[in-house]
Amino acid sequence: MFALTPAEIEVLSLSLKVASVAVIGSLPVGVLVAFALARGRFPGRIFLDVLVHFPIIAPPIVVGYLLLMMFSRQSPLGGWLFDQFGISVAFSWQAAAIAAGVMGFPLMVRSIRLSIELIDRRLETAAQTLGAPPLRVFATVTLPLALPGVLTGLTLAFARALGEFGATIVFAANIPGQTRTLPLALYTELQIPGQDFA
Repeated sequence: MFALTPAEIEVLSLSLKVASVAVIGSLPVGVLVAFALARGRFPGRIFLDVLVHFPIIAPPIVVGYLLLMMFSRQSPLGGWLFDQFGISVAFSWQAAAIAAGVMGFPLMVRSIRLSIELIDRRLETAAQTLGAPPLRVFATVTLPLALPGVLTGLTLAFARALGEFGATIVFAANIPGQTRTLPLALYTELQIPGQDFA
């Protein structure tokens, strides 16, 4: 019978926690960014689009390094978080969640954006002519119609977050019981000579 060891259960539960927090934390921002890219016409839209897709085109280790520089205690943001709240983000499970969220974010935004772009604008216009304010139109017309894209984006981002390696090992390290997610645990096992994985 197949049974997991306590160490394997710990790694699996941490991986699920990291991926879940990453996806749930990035969902509200992902929906807003996707809506802005799908419907917005504003200066800097192309820059925002490039920024959103940066984690796809950049090596994950570079993304992890940039996150480490952004959240280290020597950086303005990391220093402020530590001085004001005593929060040290780097080399924690929260760092793993941030790295996973950043790496999965483009997949989420792209799915939601495509779903919003396929919505018939006349439905939103009809709701507006009936007196619905923009926020209500978004919540009762746009978002429900974009739900398949939202669910697809969540699934893709969760899968990407669950398998994240490069950015995580740089930003969160590979600390057993704290930041060692499933990909990091597999990598660690492969480094032990004499292992038989066939």
